[in-house]
Amino acid sequence: MAAEIETVAEAARWYDAWLRQGALPLWGSAGVDPAHGWFQEALTVEGRPHAAPRRSRVQARQVFVFATCARAGYGEALLPIARRGFAGLLGDYRRPDGLFINSVAADGRPHDRGVDIYEQAFALLAMAALHAVDPGGGDLPAQARRTLDALQDRRVAGGGFRESGAQPFQANCHMHLFESSLAWEEAGVASWRALSDELAELALSRFIDAETGVLREFFDSDWRPLEGEGGLVEPGHHFEWAWLLERWGRARGDARARATARRLYANGLRGVDPERQVAMNALWEDFSVRDANARLWPQTEHLKATLFFGDEAQVLRAAQGLAKYLDVPARGAWRDKMQADGSFLEEPSPATSFYHLLTAVLELLAARR
Repeated sequence: MAAEIETVAEAARWYDAWLRQGALPLWGSAGVDPAHGWFQEALTVEGRPHAAPRRSRVQARQVFVFATCARAGYGEALLPIARRGFAGLLGDYRRPDGLFINSVAADGRPHDRGVDIYEQAFALLAMAALHAVDPGGGDLPAQARRTLDALQDRRVAGGGFRESGAQPFQANCHMHLFESSLAWEEAGVASWRALSDELAELALSRFIDAETGVLREFFDSDWRPLEGEGGLVEPGHHFEWAWLLERWGRARGDARARATARRLYANGLRGVDPERQVAMNALWEDFSVRDANARLWPQTEHLKATLFFGDEAQVLRAAQGLAKYLDVPARGAWRDKMQADGSFLEEPSPATSFYHLLTAVLELLAARR
């Protein structure tokens, strides 16, 4: 991003051009497998496909990206890309019960037959995005309800769901379910309101400490937060939950949620390195630095939350911090991991980041208006 950019409107124009002229053309061509229509797991920073097993979250997030951009007016050619990708998600990842396996190999055979709630949340988000762009275009509300119904055997007595893996009681998968239920509400399907309300209440009563405003990540089966090594504090998730709870609080007229969102934002700022102007990966419970490296996705969440809660100078700092990750040989690709000294790891651009980048760009464009 050029140093002379001095206003939010100028930053919005810069990011809009990056999306329109760089990211969408690159990921809509090199980022799509021409034989099957699947989305590539990653591209090199030079813009070439990087072979790897394809996670269902990648397919779903890219469907969301292209469907959302089609709805936002970035080009009619984007919607067929989203639809073809969604057809592949249904055909190669979906089980008979309506849930989606975690990943497939390059030849389309199952690679990881596990079923994580995290992956289901993004499948639901993809369906919501497709429904939003074409409400009369199929049975997506029923498809989404079938997936949600199949998750009901993972219900926890104290509310919420049990995730797969070593940390079954966690905030993160619920955050993305919350995002998806809000997307369905905003797409005009009011029946998702109950899930949105349940997950907001779970966050307000269990995930976020009422005294300190700190978001906890991992819990025991009674939703009591884990301490010590288990007491992870992630600035990026503070920003992400702040953005979601502010949206929900505005929609419901809920002052408690909006106040909590602002506290989450303030606590997230405690994880922004003042020298690099980037949000670090993790803190300890006392806000000391646990992991000074800084992935790309927390920068997008920092920008989104700052657009809600910060002033223009703070927005510009967040936008400048994020732009550091986009300085790569192929316009539209990105770096993913900044190290503590400000250098970047040399590795491919993960497709999963596009969803984060897109939502940040769209919030920036909305602020300009």
